[in-house]
Amino acid sequence: MPWTADDVPSMEGKTVVVTGANTGIGYHAARVFAEKGADVTLACRSVERGEEAADGIRGGAPDGSVDVRELDLASLASVEGFADRFTDDYDALDVLCNNAGVMAIPRRETEDGFEQQFGVNHLGHFALTARLSDLLVSTDGARVVTTSSGAHERGEIRFDDLHGEKEYSQWGAYAQSKLANLLFAFELQRRFEDADVDAKSIGVHPGYADTDLQRRGPEMEGSRLKLGIMKAMNAVVAQSAERGALPILYAATAETEGGVYVGPGGFMNMRGYPEVQEPNESTRDEETARRLWEASEGLTGVGFEIDS
Repeated sequence: MPWTADDVPSMEGKTVVVTGANTGIGYHAARVFAEKGADVTLACRSVERGEEAADGIRGGAPDGSVDVRELDLASLASVEGFADRFTDDYDALDVLCNNAGVMAIPRRETEDGFEQQFGVNHLGHFALTARLSDLLVSTDGARVVTTSSGAHERGEIRFDDLHGEKEYSQWGAYAQSKLANLLFAFELQRRFEDADVDAKSIGVHPGYADTDLQRRGPEMEGSRLKLGIMKAMNAVVAQSAERGALPILYAATAETEGGVYVGPGGFMNMRGYPEVQEPNESTRDEETARRLWEASEGLTGVGFEIDS
């Protein structure tokens, strides 16, 4: 039988954070967590849009709670502020969903001078996880779920040009960030295991899901042609955002090992029900993962030792 949202167990008493939860797969994952009784924090760049999303969730979640907090992953100061306020208010974190992201946009820089796709998709989430690591380590059975993409297979970590200052490709930068997501997820699992910590780190991808993610690049370029192509592809090929959220829900709640990769198991892994899959072999390169971890600590100024 296929695994669906109906298979998510009771989440009563669980605390969950979902980044980018006001729209797309993040919204639908947060909605199911709340419906199953979890206390869910929607970590959103726009509090206004987050509150609109929360209003759409609360009516169907009588046993859960929904909290909206500002988090701009393009700002390390915002990440630090979010983490400080969250740790002041909560004493546990059962599930952290590193979900928010940007895709194939013209070159922009974050507040801290990072190329935006690498900065938001990877470095922002790296810093967030680091700043919440004490809560994660102290919560029995905590899980960190990091959203990647099938585009990771075309990625390369360009240590000599991480921010695309010498050469920039919209899709190349996106692929690099998605490879970085999995290298981080699997390295985090190794560090959990080395420290004998009762926690799991899992990478996921949503397949081709119909979300706002695809339109932002064409809109920033002002390309009506590309925007039209994206809309047509979403209509013909994509599965729903609700279905695209299933790998996150599976990774966060199903019986599975840490350090695995979960995605839809249907046509070309672009749609279907979630299953454990094998990512590109480059994601298992421990030396590259170690170098990326060290570079990420240096760039963010956030380091963490995971102690049991």
